Amino acid sequence: QVQLVESGGGLVQPGGSLRLSCRVSISMYSINTFNWYRQAPGKERELVATLISGGSTNYANSVKGRFTISADIAKNMVYLQMNSLTVEDTAVYYCNVDQLVAGSRYYYWGQGTQVTVSS
Repeated sequence: QVQLVESGGGLVQPGGSLRLSCRVSISMYSINTFNWYRQAPGKERELVATLISGGSTNYANSVKGRFTISADIAKNMVYLQMNSLTVEDTAVYYCNVDQLVAGSRYYYWGQGTQVTVSS
């Protein structure tokens, strides 16, 4: 069974930093994109950052220049480095991957990790 397990969330003051981690239980080489989403209370889930298997990245405008997505293939880990956090970054953050197998795509989600930015 495919598992994505996030960690690293917590309470941080505005201007602070956190690094989220996501352990992936499947072959990283079978993954087409690595993604981080977030969902704030009362809001829809939004895509925050994408790392495509070729190495290119995309970010939501709201986090550009502050967040960095990366992956360590050898460790089966995906990361989201978050700097200069603001209260608007408060949300549950989810790791997501899409796997390409024999021409079919499969999407997997982690359980989420809470990030709270507050003074």
